[in-house]
Amino acid sequence: MTRFGRLFGSGKPIIGVIHLPPLPGYPASPGLEKVIEKAFGDLEALEAGPVDGVLVENEEDRPHRVEAARETIAAMTRVVRELVSAARKTEIGVEILLNDPEASLAAAAMAGASFIRTDYFVDPMERPEHGGPMRIDPEGLLRYRRSLGADSILILADVQVKYARMLVERSLAESARLAREAGADAVVVTGTTTGEPPSLAELEDARQGAGEIPVLVGSGLSSSNASALLRGADGAIVGTSLKGEGGIDPEKVREILREAGR
Repeated sequence: MTRFGRLFGSGKPIIGVIHLPPLPGYPASPGLEKVIEKAFGDLEALEAGPVDGVLVENEEDRPHRVEAARETIAAMTRVVRELVSAARKTEIGVEILLNDPEASLAAAAMAGASFIRTDYFVDPMERPEHGGPMRIDPEGLLRYRRSLGADSILILADVQVKYARMLVERSLAESARLAREAGADAVVVTGTTTGEPPSLAELEDARQGAGEIPVLVGSGLSSSNASALLRGADGAIVGTSLKGEGGIDPEKVREILREAGR
């Protein structure tokens, strides 16, 4: 069994995303205690489903920084630690946006989380609005994980992630193969924008290179397409489709889980 399978079991896990309000350091932040309060409410809604995992993201920190500020790492560590302590049945993970997987690993290790997601792992890509090419260093990330004594923390790695442009020409199968060989525990496939799913053909392309590690849907999964997409994937990370007014909607969580055959 893969490391991913040992953590999440043998089914097709659904990982719900908690998008935090702006963290301290951003003018719109409601303050850390309000951020934690909102996160607790979302965790309760997700666990009522129940989902299998929860990914915590600083999505509403706008504009996103390419590398995390010190106060962002500190705040994320505190929030995630609170969620790890409160979680009854779910594995907790971290992604600090926009491209700072070392920060995600540090927060996960210090908070007791089980996994991270990184949008940029092996693919040379650029985001011109954020200064050009994204930093890519999978070997350095694994060295850093070892230095923290955190080898048990899984890396869920996007391939050819949404919003960014590839700087080299390669297939999804090649990107997935490179991610697997670089040490990813699962590969994540997105559409081109938030809310847009990958196609079944794209999932199949990624599967050809992923080998034994899972292929996850990383965007656009909803109650209307969950059954179809999960025929071509080993699980999914779901954020936008679970949101209602003010946070995660428990009924939307249940709808997606029903469509996923749960």
